Amino acid sequence: MFLTVRVRAVLKTPYVLGRSVASGTSFPDMAEGHVPIHVNDVRSRLRAIVGASTNWSDHVQAMKERRSLQSLLAKRQEDLPPRRMKDSYIEVVLPLGSQPELREKYLNVHNSVRFGRILEDLDSLGVLICYTHTKAEAPRTSPLSVVTAMVDKIDLCKKIIHPDCDIKFTGNVSWVGKTSMEVKMHMLQLHGGVYSPVLDATFVMVARDPENKSPAFVNPLIPEGPEEENLFRQGEMNKTRRVDFSTVSLLKMAPTADERTVVHDMFLSTLDTRTVSFRSRVLPTDSVWMEDAKLKGLEICHPQERNIFNRIFGGFLMRKAFELGWATACTFGGSRPYVVAVDDIMFRKPVEIGSLLFLASQVCYTEGTHIQVRVHTEVFDPQTRKNSTTNIFHFTFMSENEVPQIIPKTYGESMLYLDGKRHYNAAMKNASAP
Repeated sequence: MFLTVRVRAVLKTPYVLGRSVASGTSFPDMAEGHVPIHVNDVRSRLRAIVGASTNWSDHVQAMKERRSLQSLLAKRQEDLPPRRMKDSYIEVVLPLGSQPELREKYLNVHNSVRFGRILEDLDSLGVLICYTHTKAEAPRTSPLSVVTAMVDKIDLCKKIIHPDCDIKFTGNVSWVGKTSMEVKMHMLQLHGGVYSPVLDATFVMVARDPENKSPAFVNPLIPEGPEEENLFRQGEMNKTRRVDFSTVSLLKMAPTADERTVVHDMFLSTLDTRTVSFRSRVLPTDSVWMEDAKLKGLEICHPQERNIFNRIFGGFLMRKAFELGWATACTFGGSRPYVVAVDDIMFRKPVEIGSLLFLASQVCYTEGTHIQVRVHTEVFDPQTRKNSTTNIFHFTFMSENEVPQIIPKTYGESMLYLDGKRHYNAAMKNASAP
């Protein structure tokens, strides 16, 4: 992280995964003998693995052909050969420095790298890592449909990503359940001949059958050595933490006593002292009503943004949500915001080609120079005229200046405020971890 987060010093020696990146966790060195993949080759490799066509007109036939792969699925996880963490290790290079023609796609108006594009690359890499973990000994089309279930967290340790320096992504499967896989990824950037860390990312992917209709078993994972055993234990703990966090969701349980006090104190601070009324509200100094801190967007989901299974690419959804969230933080804070953390992005429902995708971004919590933004996305079905939630995104930004306090008016907004506070506290806890 940066500023409020303890920034890691630029490494004096070439970076290896045996070193900590942003989270303070030690990662085993798996780089020996691996040839980096060019970032432009990741999607083509994925298409080859699942037998996807590059032509949209062929998608119906391609999906019919995938149905025949059902017989290749394992009936039990025990029937699949175990894998090691290094078996799924991949390096991907994004040569912004040595191939300037790539910069246009990644460049933003502030002459730094668009973080939304990085989210797209991480999503594709996470899927490729999982296919590498589950690949069969004999070359064949994979019967698995690997999709992103959630982004557990992304922690950054650089404020600026430079557009004229090479970037390297590395990652591997770090934990496996029956049908799910946790992927740890790292991003580094070349400065003065040395790769220094930029971010850590943890994604959770799930394997499904060839038609993406039901879960499918994946190869078990065998950790080797204390570092890998620690990573695997962390994966178990992450799963438990996610279950616990979901259990105490404000959509299921009432706020805690301390949270109720926070909400009531904020409510009292908005009462007009000249009247004896609960309805007469006055906005405190240096504050903004929550209802005045939101933006909305709409995307028509064209085939160009499809994934290898002919649904909308999850990385595209993340990029669009991030950019709307960034714009919300920018207009609210009045200066350029910097992303600090991304966490708990849930992929609740796939987005079909041709969908109308509605995005709603809301500042839900502020503290000092930090802005917590929640982006809710839903698709509209013109036939049923109903909306369905597809994703919820949580972004933590830092502004250049101290920002106004966000004030909820209604009970629903108060729950958004508390939920944002929880996500902010979780992000700051990860940032301050040793």
